[in-house]
Amino acid sequence: MRADTPLGQMMARHARDGRIEAILARPERRADMVTVDAADLTEAGLEEDHARPGKRALTLILAEHLPVIAALVGRQEIDATLLRRNLVVSGLNLSALKERTLLIGTAEVRVTGPCAPCSRMEEALGPGGYSAMRGHGGMTAEVVSPGRIRVGDAVLPL
Repeated sequence: MRADTPLGQMMARHARDGRIEAILARPERRADMVTVDAADLTEAGLEEDHARPGKRALTLILAEHLPVIAALVGRQEIDATLLRRNLVVSGLNLSALKERTLLIGTAEVRVTGPCAPCSRMEEALGPGGYSAMRGHGGMTAEVVSPGRIRVGDAVLPL
């Protein structure tokens, strides 16, 4: 969408800045997620994470979707570590940021697409966990410019 059209301008606007609520890394394949307060973001994703460069180097999920996922699997709340996403972000509709570049801490990332649930969601959330995550699984991103991120950092569309 062209930014110089009324629709393009509306699509580029957000009511407020986003914020990192949690940073989660998995030190190796199938390992439990570990919560960290700060991390270096490299081309391969979080330095502490078992990841690789490319369109899926980083995964982001909306904090606002956690209660929805919990409700869909019949729980009062959900621990974000179960969902295997790297960043829990509040305040921005991540789906509206596809193909956009974000400034997070001193790093820049480009949102590349939806982060589909994996079969591990049935293990983590129980029967129906996979379906509960559909449409609520967040987004993937590639690292455009490495940097340092911290819990509480703003998430700013550029």
